[in-house]
Amino acid sequence: MDFSLSAEHELIREMAYKFGQQVIVPDVTKRDREAKSDRAVLEKMAEAGLLAVSIPEAYGGSGTDYVSLGLVCEELERADTSARVVMSVHSGLHAMTILQWGTEEQKQRWLPKLASGELVGAFGLTEPDAGSDAANIRSTARKDGDSYVLSGEKTWISLADYADQFLVIARLEDPAVESEKPRHVALIVNRNLAGFTSRPLHGKLGVRSGNTGQIFFDNVRVSAEDRLGEDGDGFKVAMSALDHGRYTVAAGAVGIITACLDACNTYARDRKVGGEEIGKKQLVQQMIANMAAGRDIGRLLYYQVGWMKNTGARHTREVSMAKWVNCKNAFDAANSAVEIHGAYGFTDEFPVERYFRNSRGAMIYEGTHEIHTLIQAEYELGYRVDRPLARTLPTFNG
Repeated sequence: MDFSLSAEHELIREMAYKFGQQVIVPDVTKRDREAKSDRAVLEKMAEAGLLAVSIPEAYGGSGTDYVSLGLVCEELERADTSARVVMSVHSGLHAMTILQWGTEEQKQRWLPKLASGELVGAFGLTEPDAGSDAANIRSTARKDGDSYVLSGEKTWISLADYADQFLVIARLEDPAVESEKPRHVALIVNRNLAGFTSRPLHGKLGVRSGNTGQIFFDNVRVSAEDRLGEDGDGFKVAMSALDHGRYTVAAGAVGIITACLDACNTYARDRKVGGEEIGKKQLVQQMIANMAAGRDIGRLLYYQVGWMKNTGARHTREVSMAKWVNCKNAFDAANSAVEIHGAYGFTDEFPVERYFRNSRGAMIYEGTHEIHTLIQAEYELGYRVDRPLARTLPTFNG
């Protein structure tokens, strides 16, 4: 086994690190205080080529592998969670799912514009009464000739006000097909379609500089040409998308841990109590050591998933494990970082209070901590068994 990163990976990591520190970090406290998202950050990500990561060159992307996507997400979240969320939603949940499930015509039509940032993509699964219980979504898509009539609403949608198109999962209403179980369909919904509206959500505990909102469908007519997969594939498409999204979240969580270490290593050496650096105190060292363990374990977990993606192997269990473990370790690291900073950790004079707030959200979205606990137990007990993937991503075997 070779655990080393390639020279290309190291260059990508360095590029993402410099982007985060030079473009995102300087104004992040101001944006967070004002709870104001800035679309210019997204546009700068596109200019830097970050949105093209892991999209094949044939579709206008950089042709880099899926480990590269994880590295970018780690370094972006090291700067601020809101930047990683863009990668998770636009690249992971949206573009990667089109790459996996789209027809050749759909990939040629959408992916080059997503890679360049000309189009911004988002994902619509969660509803007011269907979060963890995703199978019971209420939004409906009624077949009508060569189109679908979409009705309902989605909530907690990242990039709700910025995205040009949304990958939406809806309950399929088809009088021609009788089924005891709900059937679902996946549709790419353009913001400009009649009947589509969005509304921002305010008052979030964390990720305050990220755009989050609700989207509404009032008899929105969507062409059948904009369906991903076949009728009835919607839930499979959604679960595939979550595998991609969870990967980016797991990688990003390592970025929070690294950012906590960055802040705490500096503070623990600068802060003195009784004439001695607090970094010399064993309890502080214990917290630092636990952070370092979480960082290194987290990298191994998401590197494994990236490798599995590269080879085309199904990785639903492994990505759930990475998301579950890394997000919990990130929250624990941020909690310890606040503790190390003492009273200063309770103010936004230092970034650790933002890391604490942001890390809590990651234990909810892309599957709650409790849901992933159940998933891992069911795999271990044999109650959950994966079937081969119906559609796979392009592989990177080099």
